[in-house]
Amino acid sequence: MTESVRIEGLQKSFDDLEVLKGIDLVVQTHEVVCLIGASGSGKSTLLRCIDLLEPIDAGRILIDGIDITARGTDQDAVRRRIGIVFQSFNLFPHMTVLRNVALAPVKVLKQPWDRAADRSRELLERFGLADKAEEYPDRLSGGQQQRVAIVRALAMDPNVLLLDEITSALDPELVAEVLDVIRELAAQGMTMVIATHEMAFARDVANRVCFLDGGTILEEGPPDRIFSEPTNERTRRFLDRIIAAGRM
Repeated sequence: MTESVRIEGLQKSFDDLEVLKGIDLVVQTHEVVCLIGASGSGKSTLLRCIDLLEPIDAGRILIDGIDITARGTDQDAVRRRIGIVFQSFNLFPHMTVLRNVALAPVKVLKQPWDRAADRSRELLERFGLADKAEEYPDRLSGGQQQRVAIVRALAMDPNVLLLDEITSALDPELVAEVLDVIRELAAQGMTMVIATHEMAFARDVANRVCFLDGGTILEEGPPDRIFSEPTNERTRRFLDRIIAAGRM
């Protein structure tokens, strides 16, 4: 297998708060890695650093063998390789679904509108949104809007897809339709790093689970082992609370 993402000694602080304390992580091509841990453990910051939305303080990040944190890196070129979806949908309210999806390929990749629109319609159809192409975001459910946000990221043909708590803002009955999209992408070999509180989903879809606590990866391994036989006491306590809350 080839490496898609390599993170070495990643450190990130906000003023006096050290959020990431030396993260080391390798994600293989076609692998799905789920990041779990309590709020504030560093999951979202890690994803934002991978996409260079946050400058790092130390360490380095390689995408497909290229050090994207090296001095002089073309950050816009890096972001073309990486798709990221947040818990807030961030759709443009004044644009139709089709224009939301096709905008970046036209503006960033310089694709002709007809080509970008055709590709966008293919993706919308693939994820059950073909009939929403000419709708505006406020006419869609939260689950539909999040699926559009995922489709918009896929329209750039990223090498890696980062997903940051994408179901956190959804009503419970809408979560399943979004998770089904991620399962399909995983089955098709999309390389993904997913921060999630959905433990059952992580167990089902991930090749590997990383438990973050206090800005470090305390434990990582196959989901069956992490969820059934964690070796770290802190991991066990976290999962015990998840089970007690009925979220697994």
